[in-house]
Amino acid sequence: MGQPVATRGRTAKPTLGKAMLNKYARAFFTRVLTPFAAFLIRRGVSPDTVTLLGTAGVIAGALVFYPRGEFFWGTIVITLFVFSDLVDGNMARQLGRSSRWGAFLDSTLDRVADGAIFGGFALWYAGGGDDLVLCAVSIFCLTSGQVVSYTKARGESIGLPVAVNGLVERAERLVISLVAAGLSGLHAFGVPGIQYLLPVALWIVAVGSLVTLIQRVVTVRRESAEADAEADAAAAGESAAQNSGTAS
Repeated sequence: MGQPVATRGRTAKPTLGKAMLNKYARAFFTRVLTPFAAFLIRRGVSPDTVTLLGTAGVIAGALVFYPRGEFFWGTIVITLFVFSDLVDGNMARQLGRSSRWGAFLDSTLDRVADGAIFGGFALWYAGGGDDLVLCAVSIFCLTSGQVVSYTKARGESIGLPVAVNGLVERAERLVISLVAAGLSGLHAFGVPGIQYLLPVALWIVAVGSLVTLIQRVVTVRRESAEADAEADAAAAGESAAQNSGTAS
């Protein structure tokens, strides 16, 4: 659920919790949550445990409420557990821990949480929402989000910088979707017409994710071609130097 390696690997990328707060709000919540984080540390709770519980809460909020069309309450539950993003990072800073495992765990569970949220949307539209087109759009949002993350991770694993963020990254995907879902849920309280916000948001996320995927693929293709050209030039230079040495 996401800091740089210096703080257990949980701020290298924007997390959902951090994306939903500006810098002033983050400073406020840091002050508020620091005593709670310290309490958990004294009780022997680890940052990893908080990360796991936070993800479990997000999954429960998404898969218990969303398939029944209870978008307001589902979003409230998810938002509450999203604050584990801030708590686990705060605990890591207090403990002074730096862990590759922590960064790996965060990134892995981020994917699980994303899948639960968009899976919850898909289940609603496949069932009570009775809209197979929006069910397919939700599944596309789920899949494309996973692939967008994979393209960057895979590009970096083969030594490329993947120097592009893209139009819609994880934080944007989730903030747009969750805000729209929460507001759409107000339809159950008598607010007219607001239920259409979620379908609009899902289409925006789907198109934005597709554009982002294309941006990253194009970037990796360009960077790989440049890297291969540099490698070929270096090899040719070494070969020329060896031939020159043999001739002399």
